[in-house]
Amino acid sequence: EHLIFLCGHYEGYDERIRQFLVTDEVSIGDYVLTGGELAAMVVIDSVVRLQPGALGNESSAVTDSFSSGLLEHPHYTRPAEFRGWKVPDILLSGHHANIERWRLKESLRRTRERRPELLERLELTAEMKKLLAEIEAEKESSIE
Repeated sequence: EHLIFLCGHYEGYDERIRQFLVTDEVSIGDYVLTGGELAAMVVIDSVVRLQPGALGNESSAVTDSFSSGLLEHPHYTRPAEFRGWKVPDILLSGHHANIERWRLKESLRRTRERRPELLERLELTAEMKKLLAEIEAEKESSIE
């Protein structure tokens, strides 16, 4: 119902606070910040966006990165071509099943490239395994 954040600076804060007042500790990653305020803002943002009415589109919280355990697929906007850079043809095809397959494949590709440890935690479906095999084959053929 309520969240209170205690933000340490440099060496943190008095250990007695941690021992007697703190109910939970949260880490946002393996790096050092000069103060806990930025980390608190990251946690606040991630919690607030899950509250009803916080987002313009309620489904966004469910479909964004990490809700599925995968990084999100690339996004494109209009126009279909900008400075000679084109949106992938599949996204302009209107074939919704193929578009969803492309999105899943690209999510898998991004996750494999940027955060492979996330794949180890997932229960991969047969379709995901097939797409990962395709990604590996594409990678091998591009090396040759």
